[in-house]
Amino acid sequence: MAKVVHKFGGSSLSSAERYQAVAQIVLSHCRAGDCVVVSAAGKTTNTLVKLWQSYQQDDIQGFSDILLQLENHQAELIKALFQAQPQRQLLSQLDTELQVITLHAKQKTLHEAALLAHGELWSARILGCYLTQLGFAARHVDARRLFTLHQGQLLHQQNKRSCAEQLSERVLYVVTGFIASDVANNTVTLGRNGSDYSATLLANYIDASAVSIWTDTQGVFSTDPRKVASAIKYPKICRAQAHLLARLGNPVLHAKTLSPLKHTNIKLQVRSSFDVEATPTEIVKEGYSKAKRFITTFDDLDLIRVDALAQGEVSELSHLIQHSIHQFTTKGEAYLLIPAQSTHRVLKVLSGRANIVESALQGFAIVASSADIAQLQTQAAQLLNEQNVVVRFNHQDKEYALFLTDQAIDSDVLAILHDQLVSKDRELAVVIAGLGNVGEVFVQQCQHQVARLQQQFDVKVVALVRSKKMLFSANGIALNTWQQQWENESNTYSNEELIERIGELDYEHKVVIDITASEAFSNLYPQLINQDCHLISANKYAGTAQSAWYQQLCEQLFERNLYWRYNTSVGAGLPINFALADLQHSGDRITHIDGVFSGTLSWLCSSFDGSQTFSSLVLEAQKMGYTEPDPREDLSGRDMQRKLLILARDIGLTLDLADIELEPLMPQELAQGSWDEFLTRREELDVFYEQQYQSALAQEKVLRYTGSLHVLESGKVKAKVGIAFVDKSSAIANLTPGDNIFVIKSVWYELNPLVLQGPGAGKEVTAAGIHSDLYWLVQMLK
Repeated sequence: MAKVVHKFGGSSLSSAERYQAVAQIVLSHCRAGDCVVVSAAGKTTNTLVKLWQSYQQDDIQGFSDILLQLENHQAELIKALFQAQPQRQLLSQLDTELQVITLHAKQKTLHEAALLAHGELWSARILGCYLTQLGFAARHVDARRLFTLHQGQLLHQQNKRSCAEQLSERVLYVVTGFIASDVANNTVTLGRNGSDYSATLLANYIDASAVSIWTDTQGVFSTDPRKVASAIKYPKICRAQAHLLARLGNPVLHAKTLSPLKHTNIKLQVRSSFDVEATPTEIVKEGYSKAKRFITTFDDLDLIRVDALAQGEVSELSHLIQHSIHQFTTKGEAYLLIPAQSTHRVLKVLSGRANIVESALQGFAIVASSADIAQLQTQAAQLLNEQNVVVRFNHQDKEYALFLTDQAIDSDVLAILHDQLVSKDRELAVVIAGLGNVGEVFVQQCQHQVARLQQQFDVKVVALVRSKKMLFSANGIALNTWQQQWENESNTYSNEELIERIGELDYEHKVVIDITASEAFSNLYPQLINQDCHLISANKYAGTAQSAWYQQLCEQLFERNLYWRYNTSVGAGLPINFALADLQHSGDRITHIDGVFSGTLSWLCSSFDGSQTFSSLVLEAQKMGYTEPDPREDLSGRDMQRKLLILARDIGLTLDLADIELEPLMPQELAQGSWDEFLTRREELDVFYEQQYQSALAQEKVLRYTGSLHVLESGKVKAKVGIAFVDKSSAIANLTPGDNIFVIKSVWYELNPLVLQGPGAGKEVTAAGIHSDLYWLVQMLK
């Protein structure tokens, strides 16, 4: 069974409550045989570094104070998490280790790596014992038994054998990050924030299927989301860009983390331990994600120029100062970006070969595709000039540009840079399902509409889908030649393949536009939502499915923060759904909805005047394309019944189709048999309709086929679709043939109802209504 490695950083383990939260994640996401890699809790490593510095400075009182601070923090965690016996045992172990540290300090035999290792050792022990207390078979493991280095190089084959021997049982292993040993069994570290590296190394050694890096952010963003509210969380980024961001000091992923995954199929995800339900960011192999845009900021750096920089020397320096160092070359000179507090140590090591070019620098780097970086650098320089930000050093490389400044890049300036350089790169992938009458018109209209939307968002139609074939192009379909592309490139597909292809789309946003009349396609909606697709529907089936399925679908959309628009499922291009939503958002309560919701039945009833038989009108409507291929589908009233149910659910009612009384516009027995058999009995339809028509005349009223929804004071609902005799003075009686009409009463519109009327059918108006939904979606995504 494939194993998974989970890594939890210091912020995820900063308090007893966070340990408890992590334990719940482990219980939910891990199985026996999986591994959990942990960092030191909270700021423990920083405190241990201060402890080491006080030791080096012979600051006895400072050493004692910092050691007490460490003791208090660890003791608080143990006391909050454990019951009597394990609590006493863990406190005793802690006390023993602190005494050993004190003894080594007095004897001047303290070693830095061995001292820093305590943070991870304490974290692994506490989490492993806490999981055991909860009844989970867990064991904490010191990674110095797993990872061995010789002269700074990992002994991969030996380490792989050690992992196979030490991690062979069916338990959960809680492994220390950051630390390893050398061939002489001395403790060595893998660099600051090396726990991520430990996790991917371990995944490689145990042939894991995946690694999840659990952090205090929801994934990898285009910039710091704490500073810029519009920061984009990317669902996928390629390993090369992730590695570049790490080299530039981005805190989400760290240097060397990705190297063990090279030439493997191990999946890497960045997830939030503070928001477990948030969708992660997946770090994928090259070719599986297009280049994204990022802005990563710097604080308090020094820029030094180095002569004769040796191979591997930057890694050694990074290890020395426990921080990533960015190296670049310009005009034949080698430069390093160093945290200011570490510059003295670096210059000491590089004695005589390095000098400071600029000090106390702030700034940022833009990361983007090589095709965009030159233009972005020019734009950034102009924006900084407009904001009166002085650039002290600028460097452009193949896929990034550096701007080093005197002043910090505050949130306001960063937001401007992000809006101008990153946000405009947002992309929306559009999948269009259904290329019938309305679908073809919609695609034709797309040529103009997409061009208009491009001014605000990068919209690409990436797939055209019919019942048996599809045309799929992740880079976008040329809409002016789509028919030719369809002929040359469309292929047969299965639903599984369609879902998989949509899932692989590497876009910030995706929308599936359903212009089918297929119940089978609507059944794919849950799978499409699982692929983070927004939905736009002209299809009525999903909106009128059984309540339990419908409610689950709505909850699924809400959980993933996705939108579903379906305005054209009722009233073609009329904004009935928008109107109902606006009334309710303003605090109104809707009590009645009456009207004619079928363009076909509107035309038939309004056109009938007794001068010709009703069946003749039906055949005429069929010939003009107003009806379904079998007009009995229209005469059954089921289409209007579905539309009324959609409206009922829009105003918050929990109804199913069976709750809406249905009276067809034909004798029930005519629904049986074939269309040809119906034609031989068409006189029965004529007699039926003539009788209803004469009854209406006798009452000085007009025959219409209507839907009616009435919410009673008691909260009960009366809903019916069927034949109605309406007053000649009413708006429904004077309906233009083919129009739909919606008469809405509410608390505020009780005496003078709100009336919406207009074409209720037609390829052009329906397609336009779908484009209205698409435009609305783009505005929301902005």
